[in-house]
Amino acid sequence: MADRRDRGGADPGAAARDYSLSWSGAVPDYEPVEIDTTKPSIARVYDAAIGGKDHYEVDAAVVEAGRKVSAAGVASARVNRDILIRGVRHLAEQGIDQFLDLGSGLPSAQNTHQVAQAVNPEARVVYVDNDPIVLAHGRALLAQDERTRVITADMLDVEHVLNHPGVQGFIDFSKPLGLMMVAVIHHLLDEEDPGGVVDAYKARLAPGSYLFITHFCNSFPEARELNDVLIASLGRGQLRSKERIATFFDGMDLIEPGIVPLPLWRPDEPVREPLDHSGLLMVGGIARKPAPGE
Repeated sequence: MADRRDRGGADPGAAARDYSLSWSGAVPDYEPVEIDTTKPSIARVYDAAIGGKDHYEVDAAVVEAGRKVSAAGVASARVNRDILIRGVRHLAEQGIDQFLDLGSGLPSAQNTHQVAQAVNPEARVVYVDNDPIVLAHGRALLAQDERTRVITADMLDVEHVLNHPGVQGFIDFSKPLGLMMVAVIHHLLDEEDPGGVVDAYKARLAPGSYLFITHFCNSFPEARELNDVLIASLGRGQLRSKERIATFFDGMDLIEPGIVPLPLWRPDEPVREPLDHSGLLMVGGIARKPAPGE
């Protein structure tokens, strides 16, 4: 249901169905992390929603509450993973060889680095999440890949993220990169100025960079009830209109097909319509930062 995602390979359908694989990369020295298992976390709730194993009863309870409102709506978590596969693959095919994945969440099958490196083995990826369980799993699972890192940081603190030692010298902000905000911004409340946060990251992007966003949308009545479940359990969750979501891309050029329900963004196979709640709960798109004068 939030900060996390999925990726692709030669068989996108198979990749989307297998959620048991893990990341591969290196993590710098960090102090031990403490994980509170008495309260649900966004990362673990999302893991429960996609059928993962890295969550607790308190997280599964949130998913079950959501299913009582709309089981199909909860299934949007897997739909979100599928677009991650397609989107990252597309960016890598456009020559993007470095990615900053904000709100990356817990590792699963076909993560950003796996998809990007399947296209370009030299691609670099930094995963950023504020949940210490993500770092804990990163330490355990990131081992051999020198081109992949995971750091613990709050995406709201833009300067801390961009100047983090795990980012500086690893990501070259003078060159195009893929900025991932997939299933993340809807966990920023209006009073946290999500537009300002997104703009601060966009300002650091070199021309030719891409911004990739997916977001909960108020596209059907039960969406509000699902959002209420998140607020009650996690303290955050913010449905927004498609028009409001579009403003996060201001100053950038949306690539086809624009901002659409996730199944309709460059599908690998024909999409059955009309879409159910799993396909309608979230919309997303990718935009490119133009060079001056473009």
